[in-house]
Amino acid sequence: METKKQKIFFAANVKFLRERRRISQQDLAEKLGITRAKLAAIEAGNTKSPQPEDYLNFSGFFAISIDTLLKIELSKLGELKIRELEAGNDVYIKGGNLRVLAISVDRNNNEHVEYVPIKAKAGYAAGYADPAYIAALPKYSVPNLPTGDTYRIFTISGDSMLPISEGSDITGKYVADWTAIKPDTPCIVILKGEQDVVFKMVTVHADGTLLLRSLNPLYDPYTVEADEVLEIWKFHAYTSRDFPEGQSDMAAMLSAIRSLESKMDRIGKRSAF
Repeated sequence: METKKQKIFFAANVKFLRERRRISQQDLAEKLGITRAKLAAIEAGNTKSPQPEDYLNFSGFFAISIDTLLKIELSKLGELKIRELEAGNDVYIKGGNLRVLAISVDRNNNEHVEYVPIKAKAGYAAGYADPAYIAALPKYSVPNLPTGDTYRIFTISGDSMLPISEGSDITGKYVADWTAIKPDTPCIVILKGEQDVVFKMVTVHADGTLLLRSLNPLYDPYTVEADEVLEIWKFHAYTSRDFPEGQSDMAAMLSAIRSLESKMDRIGKRSAF
């Protein structure tokens, strides 16, 4: 049986990445310690067997894995996905984005639902990809979760997402392709740096930025770059220790006004006849 030949995109990818960064052939050749003629030959596909150190040099310079440089046609990807690749979220199989996700399983090879309490949130951004760290988290078997996806529970802090109160546990579904997130979707977002784990309404923009919005109007929305984001978990459900409060006086008044306006509108339409 004849084996289908794997198409190699190395030459086209090198040229695409260089032009994307607006670097001349001469400048890139100098940075990589090769001649301009050799770089031109590589980009033209005239060098059929580059040396192993060439693959390593290009991979290191562009922060893209060798496997992706060879197998994935980068010019066909959106800017957001390319930024994710450069940020280290780089595991591509046949063009599909599958991030390296550390999970734990039971003796029957079923995935656990790990729980990230408030006291563990500070270290999650550092240990999220470490199987040993994930294995040490508390684990639960949550009933009625859809099969085929990975879920994790995060305890939220603060009042930025009221009426979901501080201390609520958010069950999130892991999102591998961020571009598939619909605008204003509630998500747990794992960020680099001091913010670590945040619960926000997320909108992914085509330019590679993400808008994070709170439900509480006292908090202003803000934008982060894709390379600041480590993971995204789409809201699935939440549990809270707080019993929901009744409707506030202001909310009740607004509801009454809207009801009155609706009745007056209907009366006006009848009188028109």
